[in-house]
Amino acid sequence: MRWGWPFWIYAAVALAHLVCISVDSPASDLTKALLMPTLLVSVLVVAATGRVHGRRAWWAVGLLGLGILASFLGDVLLGPSFIVGLACFAAAHVLYVVLFNGPARARPIAWRSLGYIAVLVALLIVLWPHLGDLRPVLIGYGVLLVLSAMTATRVNAIAAWGGGLFLASDSLLALRLFQPGFSIAFPDPWQDLAIMALYCAGEGLIALGVLRRLAVVRGAQNATPAVR
Repeated sequence: MRWGWPFWIYAAVALAHLVCISVDSPASDLTKALLMPTLLVSVLVVAATGRVHGRRAWWAVGLLGLGILASFLGDVLLGPSFIVGLACFAAAHVLYVVLFNGPARARPIAWRSLGYIAVLVALLIVLWPHLGDLRPVLIGYGVLLVLSAMTATRVNAIAAWGGGLFLASDSLLALRLFQPGFSIAFPDPWQDLAIMALYCAGEGLIALGVLRRLAVVRGAQNATPAVR
């Protein structure tokens, strides 16, 4: 997959962010803000170097890019305003669900992904006493998150892993925010490292999986003999 070389730039920024977290560097705010822009640039570079052809494929790239942009806004705004940041991530998952069920779709939803529903139910049971007035909001976001992870299995194995890792990251974040004692059992920097490592890998694999799917479609089209 030589065409995926721009993703090494994203991987370098993600690694730099994890290093900043591990040494408690104030630069971690900057590296976090650079994550999604770098991923978006990586996607656009791959798309612009001949890997994407046709209206359907560019529709897929557009949905993917908007999802990454919404995730960037979530990264930036989640701290100042939890609700606004959460709304941005919810928008990202809506875009991903449309993407996975539309132009990037390749196969049916994997049955094993139904296990994500059990994860959500277990998480809500554990956190329910601590959610307060945010219960409706967090239930809605949880449903979107699970739908995103489940429908990612419709693309390919790479995107499926990405959706699962994104779900794992947000599950840990929910425990961090709403479960008293979680930070004692799983202190920083390990907690923050785990959340961000899963998030970076999840977003990256979703993007890589979608572009891989588009490259496979293009390869199949090129291999089809022309009808005279």
